[in-house]
Amino acid sequence: MSQNHKKIVIITGGSAGIGEACCDRFHHNNYHVINIDINTPQKTHGTFIQADLSDPQQTHDAFDQIKKTHKTIDVLVSNAGIHFSANIEQTSLDDYQHIIATNLTSSFLVIQATIQLMKQQGGRIITIGSDQSFIAKPNSTVYGMTKAAILQLTKSIAIDYAKYNITANCVCPGTIETPLYWQAIKKYTKRTGESLERIHEQEKQLQPAHRLGQPEEVASLIYYLAHDAGSFLLGSSIMIDGGYTTQ
Repeated sequence: MSQNHKKIVIITGGSAGIGEACCDRFHHNNYHVINIDINTPQKTHGTFIQADLSDPQQTHDAFDQIKKTHKTIDVLVSNAGIHFSANIEQTSLDDYQHIIATNLTSSFLVIQATIQLMKQQGGRIITIGSDQSFIAKPNSTVYGMTKAAILQLTKSIAIDYAKYNITANCVCPGTIETPLYWQAIKKYTKRTGESLERIHEQEKQLQPAHRLGQPEEVASLIYYLAHDAGSFLLGSSIMIDGGYTTQ
């Protein structure tokens, strides 16, 4: 199948972790992958566009570039985001605005731009929430806020755009072993003095599955939602957390 006849998937934050696993999965299933990320990937599947999606102008420029070669988009995986660990007193206004812009505003801008290309033929939008879309965790005030808001954003899109054969669903991972996870626990060890190995083992034992999730497992769920088999899922929030929120 030529590139012009491949289905098109945009994956934001596709250079590492869950996003990278999604790029791999869709590429190996003959999609043309467009990865938009501020960081350069170690391996490129399809097209890489470097952009800070919290910046409206960079987002606009990225989609201008996409529109030059693609008239429609079949799937959007809105995955870009960062972690931030702090309670409300430890969170400066600059921190707050940065996390909101990176985790929430970027999703808003990307979905807004993608829908314009999807309305002609329909499509699938998959956002990445978190177990914190539902529950609170210590020292996670603003990060948790953004993940709860992403779930509500997804539901609103699902209701407003179902008439265009556009589905929107939110995948909500628990603790997944990604570079973001390792960065977070390394910062925690610096603050507390506890060993990295001990913190990692504690995190595993917090899960009923007694292990952490893997990016490829999340990518498999996302890939399912991108297909006709998931076409009657609309505005759903799907946990993939090893049973953590079931406790």
